[in-house]
Amino acid sequence: MDERCIILDIGGVLEHTPRTGWIPYWERELGLPPGTVDQRLEDVWHAGSIGAVDEAEVRRQVAARLRLDPPRAAAFMADFWAEYLGTPNVELIAHVRGLRHRTRLGILSNSFVGAREREVSRYGFDELVEDAGHIVYSHEIGVEKPDPQAFEKACTILGVRAADCLFVDDHAPNVETALTLGMQAHLFDDNHRTIARIAEFLSTDGEFRN
Repeated sequence: MDERCIILDIGGVLEHTPRTGWIPYWERELGLPPGTVDQRLEDVWHAGSIGAVDEAEVRRQVAARLRLDPPRAAAFMADFWAEYLGTPNVELIAHVRGLRHRTRLGILSNSFVGAREREVSRYGFDELVEDAGHIVYSHEIGVEKPDPQAFEKACTILGVRAADCLFVDDHAPNVETALTLGMQAHLFDDNHRTIARIAEFLSTDGEFRN
C-alpha cells in the first residue's frame, strides 16, 4: 500500500449539508428573536463539538434553556441531526472506497457528540478506512479544526507524516492550516476537481502544491 495518505473532511465533502432553516423555524415557533437559539446554546454547541458534554446533557440543556417539554426537545434535536447529517456525497464516497487498498485513508471532522454512531450507521464511513479509529472526530480528540493540534493528532493516530498527506476540506481556514503544517491540501468545491486532485496526488512523487 502507498505510504501516502488522503485525509478527508465529512460535512460539505463526504456529506452534502445545506442549511435547512431549522433554527429560524424553531425561533418562529417559540416566538424568539432571530439569533436567540444560538445565543442561548452557544456554549452547549461548543462543548458538544469537543466532547465536554454527552448527548444526555445536551438534551437537558436544550430543554432547559429553550423551555421545551421532552417531546419538543426531541423534535428540536431531530432537526439538528437532520441538517448535521445531510445526505451522502455518493460519487465521492464511491471513489474513495475504491482507493482503500491503494493508499492510506483517514477522516478528520469537526463534529458533535453522537456523530460517529449516526454517520457509521447511516453512511458506513468506517468502510472507507482501514480502521474505525482512523475516523478522527473533534468531539473525541477535544480540539477542532483549524487548530493545528487537530491535524497533528490526526497524523499521529493515522501513523503518517504531514508531508505525506493530501487533506481535502470545504473550509478555507482548515486548508490553510494544513498547508502551514506541510500537508498538501485541496479546497473542495466539486467532485470532479477533487477526484482529479486525488488522482494527481497519487500519481506523483508528492511534490508540493495547493
